[in-house]
Amino acid sequence: MKAVFLLLFALMTGGVAYEAWHLWRLTPMGWPLKLTVTGLFLLWLGLMLAAFFFTEKCSVKVATFLYEAGHPWLVAFVYLLIIFLVADIASACQVLPRSLLHDNAAGLLALVGLLAVLLSAGGIHYHHKYRETLTIHTEKPLEKPLTIVLASDLHLGYHNRPQELGRWVDLINAERPDLVLFGGDIVDRSVRTVLEGGFAEEFKRLEAPVWTILGNHEYFSDVEGARRFLEASGIGLLRDSVQTFAGIRVIGRDDRSNAGRRPLKALVSDTEAFTILLDHQPFHLEEAEQAGIDFQFSGHTHRGQFWPVSWITDALFEKSWGHHTRGDTRYYISSGLGIWGPIIRIGTRSEYLVLRVDRKH
Repeated sequence: MKAVFLLLFALMTGGVAYEAWHLWRLTPMGWPLKLTVTGLFLLWLGLMLAAFFFTEKCSVKVATFLYEAGHPWLVAFVYLLIIFLVADIASACQVLPRSLLHDNAAGLLALVGLLAVLLSAGGIHYHHKYRETLTIHTEKPLEKPLTIVLASDLHLGYHNRPQELGRWVDLINAERPDLVLFGGDIVDRSVRTVLEGGFAEEFKRLEAPVWTILGNHEYFSDVEGARRFLEASGIGLLRDSVQTFAGIRVIGRDDRSNAGRRPLKALVSDTEAFTILLDHQPFHLEEAEQAGIDFQFSGHTHRGQFWPVSWITDALFEKSWGHHTRGDTRYYISSGLGIWGPIIRIGTRSEYLVLRVDRKH
């Protein structure tokens, strides 16, 4: 892990230097403007670093500003890297005149305008919540047809505030669900923010029983603090445990961050009942099929949040987003209702799932 961190740090440092050098060359009108443009880029990087390392030492208001102002730098960094690499390759192949990369006011304005449009459009897109549906007809016994709303990766904290959570609660209540299930990562990175007020009260407005599992971010922040917050919010925690509701069984696995979590087969005792599995990280999907699970819901991937990072998650996971089937087991891997870091989605979406389970006629 240390070697991986050092490699990533070296790549990031090299990328920042490469982009700063390109911005310096592209900016016209001499060193004062060059210094201003490059300095603003590095100042933005400083805000992002402050959001990573100093938010717990600030007031919530200051930390929220750092988080919201700093994290979009990550998206800008990726797109600037792509643009400058493509420009350099095109220039080396004599497709793009080298003069366009030097002291070019029009080029600089076009670059800034493109980034502004991408970040703004990505922010607007993030705030639109998509409603995905799935109906499963089963031969297994049910007390009644069920409507279940499932969502993952709320990442509540410095950027997804109580007002935004309230909007999500209204969307869920509008479905008139019999049950609400969350797939982990309710907390973003700080238990302090969710314990300080407003969030628990919004969760209490949910008009159906609510269960959740832990995600890796609950482990990053504070598992015990997250447990207290969930209890205060009226949310039941399934941690390598099983609950029964209206004839269905809901299995909640502890996150794989806990190396000592129980094997899935140890939690499956009744394959005669319709069984839903909540497992935050969608690794080893074959386990649910082998255990006779009817439906698995996972999150964690966010599908990369923005392109082209989505290509990486698609390569890392058997299924990084959407509907999936293995044998008689159905799956849905959610890209998440909330978001980590920059409040931006490009090429991915924020969503919740409405699952209907009914007897097969």
